[in-house]
Parts: sequence; structure tokens; C-alpha cells
Amino acid sequence: MNVSSWSIRNPTPAILAFVMLTLMGIMGFRAMKIQQFPDIDLPTVTVTASLPGASPAQMETEVARKLENSLANTQGLKHLYTKVQDGTVTITAEFRLEKDTQEAVEDVRSAVTRVRSDLPKELRDPIVAKMELSGMPILTYTIASQGMSDEELSWFVDNTVTKSLLSVRGVGAVSRVGGVTRQISVELDPAKLLALNATASEVSQQLRLIQQEASGGRSDIGGMEQSVRTIATVRTAEDIAGIEIGLSDGRHVRLDQVAYVSDTVAERRTAALLNGREVVGFEITRSRGYGEIEVAEGVARVLDKLKAERPDIVITEAFNFVDPVEENYIGSMNLLYEGAALAVLVVFVFLRNVRATVVAATALPLAVIPTFAVMYFMGFTVNVVTLLSLSLVVGVLVDDAIVEIENIMRHLEMGKTPYQAAMEAADEIGLAVIATTFTLVAVFLPTAFMGGVPGKFFVQFGWTAAIAVLFSLVVARMLTPMMSAYFLKPRVSHELPGWITLYLKWATWCLGNRIKTLLGAAVFFFGSFMLVPLLPKGFVPPDDLSQSQVTLNLPPGSNFEQSYRIAEQARGIVAQNPHVTLIYTAIGGGNAGGDPFAPSGASDVRKVTLTLNFTRRQDRDISKQEIESQLRDALQVIPGVRTKVGLAGSNEKYVLVLAGEDGQVLSEHAQKVARELRTIPGIGNVTSTSSLVRPELVVRPDFARAADLGVTSAAIADTLRVATAGDYDQALAKLNLSDRQIPVVVKLRADARQDLELLSRLVVQGSHGPVMLGSVADLSIESGPAEIDRYDRMRNINFEIELNQQPLGEVEAQAIALPSLKELPPGVIRTSVGDAEAMADLFDSFALAMLTGVLCIYVVLVLLFKDFMQPATILAALVLSVPGAFLALFVTHSALSMPSMIGLIMLMGIATKNSILLVEYAIVSRRERGMNRAEALLDACKKRARPIVMTTLAMGAGMLPVALGIGVDPSFRAPMAIVVIGGLITSTFLSLLVIPVVFTYVDDWIEWARAKVRKLRHAHA
Repeated sequence: MNVSSWSIRNPTPAILAFVMLTLMGIMGFRAMKIQQFPDIDLPTVTVTASLPGASPAQMETEVARKLENSLANTQGLKHLYTKVQDGTVTITAEFRLEKDTQEAVEDVRSAVTRVRSDLPKELRDPIVAKMELSGMPILTYTIASQGMSDEELSWFVDNTVTKSLLSVRGVGAVSRVGGVTRQISVELDPAKLLALNATASEVSQQLRLIQQEASGGRSDIGGMEQSVRTIATVRTAEDIAGIEIGLSDGRHVRLDQVAYVSDTVAERRTAALLNGREVVGFEITRSRGYGEIEVAEGVARVLDKLKAERPDIVITEAFNFVDPVEENYIGSMNLLYEGAALAVLVVFVFLRNVRATVVAATALPLAVIPTFAVMYFMGFTVNVVTLLSLSLVVGVLVDDAIVEIENIMRHLEMGKTPYQAAMEAADEIGLAVIATTFTLVAVFLPTAFMGGVPGKFFVQFGWTAAIAVLFSLVVARMLTPMMSAYFLKPRVSHELPGWITLYLKWATWCLGNRIKTLLGAAVFFFGSFMLVPLLPKGFVPPDDLSQSQVTLNLPPGSNFEQSYRIAEQARGIVAQNPHVTLIYTAIGGGNAGGDPFAPSGASDVRKVTLTLNFTRRQDRDISKQEIESQLRDALQVIPGVRTKVGLAGSNEKYVLVLAGEDGQVLSEHAQKVARELRTIPGIGNVTSTSSLVRPELVVRPDFARAADLGVTSAAIADTLRVATAGDYDQALAKLNLSDRQIPVVVKLRADARQDLELLSRLVVQGSHGPVMLGSVADLSIESGPAEIDRYDRMRNINFEIELNQQPLGEVEAQAIALPSLKELPPGVIRTSVGDAEAMADLFDSFALAMLTGVLCIYVVLVLLFKDFMQPATILAALVLSVPGAFLALFVTHSALSMPSMIGLIMLMGIATKNSILLVEYAIVSRRERGMNRAEALLDACKKRARPIVMTTLAMGAGMLPVALGIGVDPSFRAPMAIVVIGGLITSTFLSLLVIPVVFTYVDDWIEWARAKVRKLRHAHA
């Protein structure tokens, strides 16, 4: 059935259908979440195991290797990334994408359970959790108050603020940065301990056994049932000081006779500062499935309410990942409107008819709005990927309507009534419109099934584009002819525009000089491929947003005070840059701006992060990368600190990995590699995880003397651990308050921990009585690894190279070509992780998607034209579009990267549209109008030149705001639009001239093949 003629005869159902679709689309759009990126489910699981006080070397031997060996047997495992730090092991198990995430979590949990009995008994139960890409903070606030102490303010954040914020829909976690934690400190006097022959662990253990509340069973006194409780708890530090504790020799002593007891705060390991002023920070992370904007709005309401209830507190926004999301959303919507307006303007310029322009313009909203309804039902969100998809196809969506309306206008000029013109023109153009639409669908849909992590993002890109294009087909076949029949007016015949007459002369010359035409096209095609080696190759272009970070890593052994001083020194340097408007400093904590894909680790007192807000992009004349380069140069004056500039999750670094079993060989070769990497021209800082050695106080027991005195190594370790850091959290006594429990930490005075001689005089319990530590062990200052990184069960060293505006592909090529990386020692392997690995996956996926797209186009054309050979003519347009794309990239100095690859895929579909319009009309003219080949081709050129040029200009105009970088940050979108516009120009120009020539050669080959077949048949007959 001809849908167009039915719609013209029965306009009411079509109108009602589109009214319903539009309403559904509006409802779907209002219900959709607004996000930066779609929530994707990656089968990646993290295992975190903690043993406070254990060294990285001990954690590697006793925990990391055992867990890795067990995890290595799980099915579908791709890589294991292990980070071993002081007292913590974090293993990230990355599975292949086909693995179900929940199954991956269960497999990892089972693997951990299998080896739990082999792990140290003091180790806390390992935590198994799946990695959430939404797990990075989206908002960071600081809070200050004149009326509250640091401890009160910290508890206010932990209790009141956290409770209030967790009630907001979409808030997944609230974590404090900086501030202090209240604790009861029992500072032992080493001289008094020595006089009493008592040990720190003995005091801590006795206190825990006394200060507790325990269940005691059940009684039936007086004929009634009662529960029995033993309450042996006190409520203040003074009461704890008065507790009598028993010693191993039978004596007892009041706690305040051997220690100073105070209600104080724990040793500071983190701090937060806003523009140099100490504050308490808190980071807010959204839950999966919620949009950043709705979470930010809910958070803002709660914080406004808190500020109204507590006028004494000052809450300041320090870091905001929501504003870029909102800017992108508003900017993308504006680009849609601008692109649509320009496309409609092109229609008006060509048709010079207001009514025809209105009919064509109607196609845009009626194709876009219903798309949102389908997107909502498919679980999509309004994000960078879907908005990108829509902004790129906005010019395409009006194409089908342009082709329809142009054909109807041509029929009107023949003297037909609008009704008659709409019926006949829609019937005539129907096959071409259907073919062009399904060609585009055949191109876009394969991107929805791409492999790798990038493929997870492109699911929504491919489907959104395909759905929108299909809706544009429905509009063009149902609504455009129907509106034309009842809305347009009769039209007098117009002369052919001068440019069409000139074009027909060129086309005639090309058909008469076929070899010269093809040779010219071949030279242009192969000449453009000579530009490819000159094009930089990258993964994702760096953004130009107004946020960045400076990360400082101090040498191992640095303490909190040193980190604080360096942080302030760095802040002073950064603050001098005129483009920096706000500096939020986090010392020893905080995850804002982190890389969601990077293996995580525990917080470290040596790490300082300065989060920077810059002036808005519109208010500065230099890019973010240039500001970062200035900061990089300025920060070089800070000695002995590893400095990185740029957000951890940005696409501005190349990560190279060396891995091997022999740590010594690996470390020695890594130093050579690091030296050579720094010789690569144009790059920023090169930081590596090698040579991170920290000072350690090593205690080596004398086994003979220890055995003689009945002292075990475990007793020595327990004594030292409790004396210097306090007991394990689960073994500490607690002070019970109405709203929380406060730990009671027993350890030596701070000054006592600085004296090696005093530590050697600590008492250790032996089987024959107390013994001085120095008599059974030697204490010495040595060194050990501060942090150990492992990759696939081997020691590894990561080199992080700041690209500093250099393309990733170029930096990678130069790095791999270095002599130290070409000739690796035996047992050492090289690999790339992060963006470099993703780039390799992406290029492979895109190559497959493009090949699949070409095959799908051919299949669609064969089915529609019922011919196996002529679709080859149409596919020649693909060859003609590529030169323009490469030329456009070369002229604009853009890299061949992910966005430009998307542009190439899109270009494939658009380029074939022009050929379809020409070839389809030529075939119909020969078959139904009895024209010879040359007449049919020139008639097709004459009749189809205007719609081809109109659709090309409409698409180009629709993408022009994107290519020019108007409005929102253009770094990702612009290369796509540049590729499409460049390819459109050459493919349209060459299609109009070269495709008729290719058609004649294919036709000649068909005739030759038929003649051969006929001759064979006659021979056999």
C-alpha cells in the first residue's frame, strides 16, 4: 500500500497519530534524566583488604599474591590491577564485557572466600564491591562556623549534614574531607610503664576487658522474666582515668597513674582548605540511575534549609561537576535550535516559498520529539552522547522532507493542482526516500553494537540517530505529502537556475570524457590519503572547561605538617595566575576530579590535591591547556615533589606500564625509561611509580635470646603496634554516648615515639616475666617500598605522561620508538592502559562498524532496487566522501580521533544519499520513460541536482554552529562536524559529476556480462 496516497486521502488519522507521538515525546523528554554520560554497567569488581600498620612488602606477600592467585582462576577475567599501600591492598578485577556484572561480583566473592583462611587472622574481612562509574563526587562543599570547634563542626558534617543529604533522592554517598575525629586518648608514660614492668598492649587489653557492656543471660526473679546485662561502662574521660586495671604480676594500678587521659581528637591525617583558610569539606556522590542536575537541585534545597536553621554556618561550593553538565545540556539544545533554523533557512533560500518552507520545517520537531518517547522507553537519558547524536542528525532529519517537497514543487510547476502534484510526486520519489533513510539506519545502527568500553557509550548514540532518522521517514512519507496537498498553492513554471544549466554542461563533458573524469577523481582520492600520515592521531580531544587540578606527591616519609606546608606553597604559586578564581585544597583525602576508570587506593597523607576553578571560557582568550602549561612551569620551583596538572579523569595523559616478576630488574630499567621519556619534545611532566622507597623502623628479634626468655615475635609486634599507633579498631575500648561511640586509644606519648632509645626500653611480656625490647631485638632505621603496583600478578611500574596538547597517538608512537622500550630486559613486558588501550579498541571497533555499515548499505540497496550491480555505483560515493574529510581535518589541524571517526561513519550514510537520488531517477527514467542511458542520466542530473544541493547545504548549515564551536565547549563536537562538512562538500561535488560516469561503466559491465551469458547459452543450446 502507498502510505503517502493513503495519508493524503485520509489526513485525520495521520494528524492524530503525530499529535499523540508528539505528546508522548514531550512526556518522555520531561521524564528523562539529564546526565553527563550514560550510566554503563562494566563487569569490574574491586577487592579491598585492610591490615592497619602492615608494610606494603608484607601486604604483597601475605595478602595480595594469595588473593590474586585465587582471582586468576575466575572465568572471563581480562586484567588484574593491584595497588599495595601501607596496611591496604586494593585489587581491581576487570572482566571481559560479555561477562555479567553480578556474576563477576559473585565469582570474585567466592574466590576471596576460598583463601580467607590463608590470610592473616587480624586482617579485616575483605570488601568486595562492583565498580560504579557514577562513584566519583559531583559536588564538593566546604563548611565553616565561628561558633563551633573543629571537632563539633566535623561531627556536625558526619551527623546532621550527612543525614540530611542522604535523604535527597539520587545522593549515593557523602564523605567528609579534612576536619578531626573525637577520641579518648590514653597517652602512656614510658618511664612509669618501665617501672611497673607493664606493656602497652597489656594496658589496652585490660581496658577493653573492663570498659564494656555485655549480655548476661536471663533471670526469673519474683515470677517475672528479666534479661541480664553487665554494664561496666563509664561516660567521661575523667571516669576512664580513675579505672583500676590489673597487671600480669597480680598488682593493680589506676590508669591515670601510668597515663595521661584526655578527651581530644585523633592525630590529623587529612585537611581541607578553601583559598588558604581551613575548613571542613564534604563530597557528594550520586547514585546510579539519577541525573546530576536533579541531584544538585535536591542538595541545594537541603543546604539552604540547613543554612536557614543554623545562621552561624557558612557553606561554600568548592567544586562542581554539575555546571558543565547543565552547560552542555543548554548548549546542545541551543545547537539543535540553531542547526534547525539554518536548515530551514536553506530550504527557504532555494524554494522561495513560505508555505513550502513551513511544510519542510514541520519535519524537524515531528522527527525529534517522538524520538524522546522511544529513548525513554529504552531507558536512555539526556546526556552528551544522545544530545551529540541529535545535534549531528538535525540536518539529516529535514532531508527526506526537502526531497519530497522539492519534488512536489517541481510537479506544481508543471501546472498540476497541489493535490495531484502531492499524489504523483510522493509516489515518484518514494523508493529513493525509503532507500536513503534505510541507508542511514544501516550506517548508524552498527555503532550501537560496537565492542569495548567505548561501545558501551555508543549504544545510545547509534539507537538515537537511527530512531530519529526513521521518524523523519515517517514524517516525509505521511505528513509532508498530506500537508503539501492541502496547504500549498498552485505554482507557475520557473526557468532553470543558471547554476543548474552550468552544472549540466559539466556533467555532459564528464560523460563525454569518462576516463579523464575517473582519473581526476582517482588522483584526488589517493592524494588525500597521502595526508593521513600527516594527521595527528588521538583518542578524545582535551576539553576546555573551567576546572582543573594540581596533584602533588611528596617523598615517602613525609608527614602531615610537611604536606600542609607544601600545599600552601603550591597554593600561593597557583593563586598568582590571573585565570584562577578559586582553590580548594585537600590534603590526604578527597576524590573529587578522580579518574573513575583508574584502580583506586587508600588515602595517603603524602598526597595533596588542589582543585582549581578558572574564569569562564567566554571570558578568557587562552585555552585551559595553556593555563595548565603555565601552572606546570610555575610549580617547577617546588623541590622534591612529583607534580601533575590536570583532572585525573581527563583525556590528557598517556599511561605506559612496564611489568615483570623481578622487582630489582624492573626498577633499574624503569629509571632508564623515565630518563628517555622526558626527552620526548612538547610533553608535560613524566611521573612514575618507581623508586618510591620510604624509611622504616625495622625490629629484628634475636631468636635465641627471645626463645630463652619466652618472648614471641607476635608479642613484640603487638607491643610496638599498640605503643606507636594503638590497637586495631575492633579491639579498642569504646566510650558509649547517646549518639555515637568514641574509641579509647592507648599508645605512647607523641614525643616518646620519636626516641629510638626509649622504644628499645619498652617492656614485652615473656613466659618468664616482662623483658625489655632491646634485650631480645635490634632496632634500626632501614627502607622499604612505599607503594607497590601490580599488573596481572606481576610487579609493575606506571609512567604517566602529560600530553600537554600533544595527540595521544603521536606521543605513544614516539614513546614506543625509544631504545629502552624497544629492547626490554628478559622477563619485562610493556603494555598500555587507560586511554591508549581504549583508543586501540576504539579504532578496531570503528573499522568493524564501518565495514558492517557498508555491507548493510549494500544489502538495503539490493533489496530496494532488486539489482546486485547498480548499488555498487551508489557505494562509489563513499570513496568520494573520504578525501574531503581528510582535507578538512588537515586544514583545521584536527586530530584523527574518536569524534572524527564518528563523523566518518555518519558521512558514509550522507554521501550515499546523493548517489541514491541520482541513480534511482536514472533507472526509473530508462525503465518507465524509455530514455536511452545518456538522456536518463542527464535528466536525473537536471531533476535531482537541486534536492541534492539543498540537502547538502541543509546538513552543512545544521552542523555549522557545531563546527564553529559556538556556545558550549566545542572540543569533542567540532572535529565531527568538520569531518562531515568537509566530506559533504567533496562528495556532493564529485557525486554530481563522477557518479553518472561510474554508472555508465557499471552498466557497460552488466551489458558485457549479459552478452557473455547469452553467448554461453547459445553455445550449450
